[in-house]
Amino acid sequence: MTIRIEGTVAPGFESVADAFAQSFEGRPGMGASLAIRLEGQTVARLWGGTADARSGRPWTVDTPSVIFSCTKGLMSLAVAQLVEQGLVDYDAPVSRYWPEFAAAGKADISVREAMAHRAGLLAPRIDLTLDDIVDWERMVGVLAEQEPLFEPDSGYAYHSLTHGWLTGEIVRRVTGLSPGAYFARNIAAPVGAEVWIGQPERIEQVAHLEVIPPAPAPAEGPPPPNPDWPLRAATLGAALPPTLVTETGGFNDPRLHRAEIPGAGGIATAEGLATVWSAAVTETEGVRLVGPDVVEQATRVVSEGPGIYPGPGPYYRWGMGFMLDAEARRLLSPRSFGHDGAGGQVAFADPEHKVGFAYLTNRMESPPDPRGNGVVTALRTILNR
Repeated sequence: MTIRIEGTVAPGFESVADAFAQSFEGRPGMGASLAIRLEGQTVARLWGGTADARSGRPWTVDTPSVIFSCTKGLMSLAVAQLVEQGLVDYDAPVSRYWPEFAAAGKADISVREAMAHRAGLLAPRIDLTLDDIVDWERMVGVLAEQEPLFEPDSGYAYHSLTHGWLTGEIVRRVTGLSPGAYFARNIAAPVGAEVWIGQPERIEQVAHLEVIPPAPAPAEGPPPPNPDWPLRAATLGAALPPTLVTETGGFNDPRLHRAEIPGAGGIATAEGLATVWSAAVTETEGVRLVGPDVVEQATRVVSEGPGIYPGPGPYYRWGMGFMLDAEARRLLSPRSFGHDGAGGQVAFADPEHKVGFAYLTNRMESPPDPRGNGVVTALRTILNR
């Protein structure tokens, strides 16, 4: 079955369109979208396939989709704005802005450590439910009260979901706005981007997500810790399925779409997401969201390598919440920063080429995933000619 690809690319970017079309091969029922902005101008805007395989609803130019951990990159951009305004200091303790966070031996944990996955709060010690995770006060209360799972700054462990409540509460305490409201007012609205942390009532027809189970693989390395904290980091106990998605549950649940879950619950169109990242490195729609000095500060490597709970490589690298170019996730250049998301989402900015990039799909596959990577490779080849 041939998938009809719609949209346009600028002259010279035809190989990007070819790579996008190739990402559909052998994947019936998949939907996806791609947007790339170069020096503020759109050079690729493509979409195709199916937004909901149950009904056959097609993916259109304005289909929004859950972006999973790409949301962490957006929250890191929000904190970077506050750093630039002098309202937040990366080296200050989180408790300066959020006094209750000092409980249980956490008084000295810095914003830097919290943002770079070094706070030891990757998972709750108690089982949480769906009702808990859609309740902002409940979630930040749990994190404020909890003792770290490992000595803070002794290493890092990926805070799959809790990262968003940590950064989001800093934003809320400093600005008086919920993270979704701050993002809407100060990042999305200035550039006219269709990106939300907490789905507005007027936005309907979010793409339906489908999980493709990975092929079984032989066990490698030591057995997981008991409790398996990295797994609990994704499930939060009983709140979410290990796959993050079921037919009608997990991140297919409208309750999660409406809630502000800034570690993984963002919703966006590819065009909106690429526009935000473009405005992080170059004037876009007349706006530059954050200046080069704070970008340079926020994208220095803080965490890399195997981490506290190492699995088999390759490994990722992080700065101040931003995912950086690494062996496990090749971006456009060594200066690229942003964040990927579960199932195949890729979104980032590149200051060297002044690019904003977003690839979104509703067919969730396990890494290594050639789809978004293939498009990034095609774009790199074009820009490095």
